[in-house]
Amino acid sequence: MAVPVLVTRPQPGAAMTAARLQALGFLPVVAPLLRIETFVRTLPAPETLRGILIASQQAIPALPDLYHDLPLYAVGDATAAAARGQGFKQVQSADGKAEDLAALIIRDLPRDGLPLLLATGTNQGYRLKTILQAFGFEVMREEVYAARSVTALPVPAMQLLSSDAEGCVLLFSRETALCFHRVCIAANLSARLSRFRLAAISHTVAEAVRDLPWATIHVAMDPHEKAVLALLND
Repeated sequence: MAVPVLVTRPQPGAAMTAARLQALGFLPVVAPLLRIETFVRTLPAPETLRGILIASQQAIPALPDLYHDLPLYAVGDATAAAARGQGFKQVQSADGKAEDLAALIIRDLPRDGLPLLLATGTNQGYRLKTILQAFGFEVMREEVYAARSVTALPVPAMQLLSSDAEGCVLLFSRETALCFHRVCIAANLSARLSRFRLAAISHTVAEAVRDLPWATIHVAMDPHEKAVLALLND
């Protein structure tokens, strides 16, 4: 019998993760804990920019087609692939963290020139902007989306945690982890987690839910989906 794996990340990433889990022989249970709201706003004209920075693929839908010829610098391979899929022609990828993206820019770009546009979520991107400004880059930070937390545990998650199944929970961000912690306790289901393993993308994510009674806690070696899914075989 296939082991159930709770997928908590927002769409469209949740569906892609579910497909990969199914191909690996697991039973994905999709229950996004964040809903992405894309903002409609006027962004700088492409000729006034030297490039685009994105630390999440959730920023891509907010970027106009006029930006497709601009260089785009993505935080990791999955985000870079999503950008290429949306028509961006000059895409470079960092190694998965904001610090890696900053290092890529510092290594490859001269300090002078037009500003870089950092397209980010609400209350995100400050550290990346600060690092680059300290190295002499002009960075325009624009909030182009918000991640809205659910107020209650989604039905698929409720059904899985209420059952007698043993499985795994995937957490890909601290915001998702904090939401999971909140709604799981509100539903009086935290005790059920003693039958579930946690697979977290980072120690920061794991710390947000460490006080829950997990069977075991596993943290990915690298901040990539592939590394998180590899934990399922531990």
